[in-house]
Amino acid sequence: MIRNKFIIGLLAASTLVGCTKDLAIENPNNPTPETLNSENGIIGFATGGVYITGFRSLKYTDGVFGPFWSGATGFHDLMGDMIGADAANAYLNQMGCPEYVIHDGGTRVNNPNQPNTQIGLIRQVNVNQQAGNNFLYYEWSYMYNLIGSCNLLLEKADVAEMTGDVASKRAAIKAWAYWWKGFAYSRLGSTYYAGLILNESFVNNANYVTKEKLIEEANATLDKAVAAAKGAPSAGNFVDTWKRIIPEFYQLGTGGAMTPAELERNVASLKARNLLVSKKTSAMSATEWNQVLTLANAGITGADKRFTVRSDTRGDIFASNQLIMGRTYSNSPGGATYKVSERWVQEFKTGDKRLENNFAQGTRYVGQADRGNAHFTRWALLNGGKGLAGVKVFAAGTPGEFEMIIGVDYDENELMKAEALINTSKINEGLAIVDQIRTRQGAGIAAVSGTGLTLDQAKEELRRERRIVVALRGLSFYDARRWGVIDKGVGRKGAVALQNNGTLSTNATIEYNYLDFFDVPGNELTYNPPAAGSAPVVNPRQ
Repeated sequence: MIRNKFIIGLLAASTLVGCTKDLAIENPNNPTPETLNSENGIIGFATGGVYITGFRSLKYTDGVFGPFWSGATGFHDLMGDMIGADAANAYLNQMGCPEYVIHDGGTRVNNPNQPNTQIGLIRQVNVNQQAGNNFLYYEWSYMYNLIGSCNLLLEKADVAEMTGDVASKRAAIKAWAYWWKGFAYSRLGSTYYAGLILNESFVNNANYVTKEKLIEEANATLDKAVAAAKGAPSAGNFVDTWKRIIPEFYQLGTGGAMTPAELERNVASLKARNLLVSKKTSAMSATEWNQVLTLANAGITGADKRFTVRSDTRGDIFASNQLIMGRTYSNSPGGATYKVSERWVQEFKTGDKRLENNFAQGTRYVGQADRGNAHFTRWALLNGGKGLAGVKVFAAGTPGEFEMIIGVDYDENELMKAEALINTSKINEGLAIVDQIRTRQGAGIAAVSGTGLTLDQAKEELRRERRIVVALRGLSFYDARRWGVIDKGVGRKGAVALQNNGTLSTNATIEYNYLDFFDVPGNELTYNPPAAGSAPVVNPRQ
């Protein structure tokens, strides 16, 4: 299985820039028992196994989108129509290309790759021969790297020689491993039609299970993280161990080592997300909405630490000039690899200071017009914003300045509450949360709670705000999928869009017709074909 070729890559990391803690790996090509059985060795392994192997190091890569947080998640925001691209690397320009756009006046611009649809493209390129050009490969490989690292970490946690409060240190290492393993299954079950459950390092199986089983495994593993954390005799020593694992420059702002209680709340928030994004909203029952609300109510508070990373000069997770989603910011429209989508900008209401602070309108970019039909834009995402006091900034290029949320944060958690309330007839309560988030982010727009909005109007307020709040985190496609936007015959109406001649439409119709859950990557199936009794590995959607 190709995954085993990747796991040893974690040992190549010697130091995370800005962090004074050496990973203490003696042999970068061989994880010997002597290396992992020491306290410093297993702490270093916990760091490198997550941040390097889980998010940075793969067999195949690309300078445009190689790292997880600018590649695999960038693909999600391409398909979620938050960003666009005309670069052809790994079919970037095609994976996020709608089937057609109908502009004002009736001009229809088809996907230039027709007769291929986006689904047809996936079926064409999802083969091992495509290697790193197969965009389905990246998230799968990163997340199974992460699972492999965590399995090895769990196997060594009870045998590594430690001093002092050994029980609390081992509990911290186990909780760390279970959290990231649960995170990985959460991503896999929310992205792929089927997957594998692996509980031993370097041990393969070919028993593919459904995406629903992956989410069940994610939640069960996250519960193990909480149980391990609560089992620490000393919460203080638990936190101190996490401080040794997490690079120092990730322990700034809202990021940092969390207490067992804070971890439990982070887990509740991720479990709420798992339920919310893996089902069609139209199929959610009142019971399920109440489950989301219960989990979110037990979730992250405004004072809690959360999982974050920051840019650095060497680019351990993403380089400072890549920021989030890989080279998104620019002083002019089209100046970055990923272009700002007109539909993202459309979500901001008139007068929203977040739009004023973060975006500049410039010369209309059409670029390589034959490489797509929706990536044309008038907008640029500014580096560091315009400096409006108290207003959220979406991108900052100075190393270490930008804090990227890689788990769930307070604002996302609150919006999950809001969505659950709105969908269980508590419209005003939900809208009050939307207002609260807008105030927190310095939007400066009028409140919508208490204004007599209908259910549909309230849902639209929630939709717009969520599109803004979770932008560039690899979540936007999940929302487009669960809201039905990517379904054939649904799409988006009333859209702002540029034609390839630069003419602006303000009432366009976009037919996306995207695959909702990815097939298992052909890179995996070539080396690990399904065993008898496995779940289907190809999404039947055509």
